[in-house]
Amino acid sequence: MTFKQTVLQEVLNLFRQEGVAHLNEQEILNRVDISSATFREFFKGMEDLVTQVVNYDLEARKQDHERIFAGEPSPLRRLLLVVKLGLDTLRSSQPTVLMEIQENYPAAWNLYWNHSNDYSTHLLYELLNEGVLQKEFRQDLNIQLVTKIMLEQLGLIVNPLTFPPDRFDISEVFRSVFLYYIRGICTEEAMKTAEDFFSKLR
Repeated sequence: MTFKQTVLQEVLNLFRQEGVAHLNEQEILNRVDISSATFREFFKGMEDLVTQVVNYDLEARKQDHERIFAGEPSPLRRLLLVVKLGLDTLRSSQPTVLMEIQENYPAAWNLYWNHSNDYSTHLLYELLNEGVLQKEFRQDLNIQLVTKIMLEQLGLIVNPLTFPPDRFDISEVFRSVFLYYIRGICTEEAMKTAEDFFSKLR
């Protein structure tokens, strides 16, 4: 890991722990312990910093997917592992961080939006299609529609206006939404795999 990657990781950790809205350049310098000259060398300003951190985060998620897919031939298990990774990220993050980025850093938010429309859509579609072929998901599945529904469900879960964090446990919301939906698209033979998996996420 390069020094810049170390800085990006530390800032990402800070964003997840505390959110983004209250942080400014001087606060970043103090908390990450870098000089103003180093900041200027790496970033054009806060907008560029947040955008680069988001890009770093999204690329790291792709690498995480490659890692957890290695040696796992089951499309259902792969989908469940993606779900678990998403849940772990939510559990370790401030529930308002995505909304804060959306409201304050549009260029960074566009990266999330494009990632969802491109990478995440393709990933889900391929997993669902392979699952149908391997008889883990129902043969009558409308794969394009189910892909869209699952992405919209994720957007609903992470919206703090829909599920205020002071009233709802985000991990329980996540589990409640995806457990029943994924179970519903499974074949009878695969339902037990999904149920066993979700029973361990409490």
